[in-house]
Amino acid sequence: MKDYITVIGAGLAGCEAAYQIAKEGIKVKLYEMKPKKFSPAHSSNNMAEIVCSNSFKSNLHTNACGLLKEELRILDSLLIKIADESAVPAGQALAVDREVFSERVTENIKGNENIEVINEEIGENIHLKDLLEDGIVIVATGPLTSDLLSKEIMELIGDNDLHFYDAAAPIVTKDSVDMNIAFWGDRYEQERAKDEEIESWKGRIKDIDNSDYINLPMNKEEYENFWKELVNAEVVELHEFEKREIFEGCMPVEVMAKRGIDTLRYGPLKPVGFTDPRTGFRPYALVQLRQDNTEGSIYNLVGFQTNLKFGEQKRVFSMIPGLENADFEKYGVMHRNTYINSTKLLDATYNYKQNNNLFFAGQLTGVEGYVESISSGLVAGINAAKKYKNDIKVVFDGRTMIGALAKYISTENQKFQPMNANFGIVPALEEKIRDKKLRYEKLSDRAIEIIKR
Repeated sequence: MKDYITVIGAGLAGCEAAYQIAKEGIKVKLYEMKPKKFSPAHSSNNMAEIVCSNSFKSNLHTNACGLLKEELRILDSLLIKIADESAVPAGQALAVDREVFSERVTENIKGNENIEVINEEIGENIHLKDLLEDGIVIVATGPLTSDLLSKEIMELIGDNDLHFYDAAAPIVTKDSVDMNIAFWGDRYEQERAKDEEIESWKGRIKDIDNSDYINLPMNKEEYENFWKELVNAEVVELHEFEKREIFEGCMPVEVMAKRGIDTLRYGPLKPVGFTDPRTGFRPYALVQLRQDNTEGSIYNLVGFQTNLKFGEQKRVFSMIPGLENADFEKYGVMHRNTYINSTKLLDATYNYKQNNNLFFAGQLTGVEGYVESISSGLVAGINAAKKYKNDIKVVFDGRTMIGALAKYISTENQKFQPMNANFGIVPALEEKIRDKKLRYEKLSDRAIEIIKR
């Protein structure tokens, strides 16, 4: 075994992983292609460069990302510590001076005697397969992984398991869907029912919970009001390098809607095959929700890949009958995002199942967000160090946010899409608590107690 661990990528996840390994007294070789080569979105020579918002989201424990940050603080996360030190006023959120943050991360990493920084692009003169020969490697190159390294990853894991853009639909919690309006059922399942069976559907509809879809019927007025707001809603501007690749691969729901008022009714909102048990007639349009995790606590809006701004998604999609009070645990996104099919490839320590010397971390694994990337880097770093010392792996409890994220990305899911921290992926409390704030507070208290213990 080589006398060091290799980390590829000096972003948020890579720097956290390198730190976690180095503090165990293990040497790290940290490869970073900057400043020799930059991705289309990067420009700074410093490590852990933040290219989008400077916000690390809420610090409140009743917020999922706030809980995740607190767990990371307890576990001695270098990057969360530096984020706290680089904070700027942002109310209840943790926002940072992005230049100060990156500079301090760079100083800490370069000043660590156990970390050697090597400015080379993997795939040019140095290759992934060579680094893996009798050595432990963490690949943490982020959503804009270079073409050369992407090619080497594809050769290792298979062409079908590497994705080059993220076209994800919004996700809501099952408990927040109004089941007085919604009904369970698969397409054509109800169409086969005879007219005289409609009344029995009405009587037992709330008890049917084993069909694949939750269905939200819309009448003509509801649909047309929704359509008008959808086609006029504000969208996020994409980078030029993202546009061609993304729109060839997937059509945003708002773009599809602009092709005509009835386009969605013949596409993802087609009502064919359904009878509304409330009326006994086919609805004018119908939105389907599909289960998104094993526990069945979160559901995605089928066919609703979107480029709308997050606030607009909340406003417009809440117009859908049954979603008026929906809790959106994740908003839809469409952007350049290289990520692997982690649910098939990784375990809950971010370790590659087919080669125990290889770990992945960061958004490349399908965790989405700054703090989530740091979390994956911490888990991968801790377990790479355990592997180096022939020690037992650390699998975080799924009741913690760190563990819930690791479990989500490593649990087989054919419809896998990147995920951020949210309470929908955490196992429910034993007691039923209707008040959402109090429920989240108790979930957070439970997680923090587990982390401390």
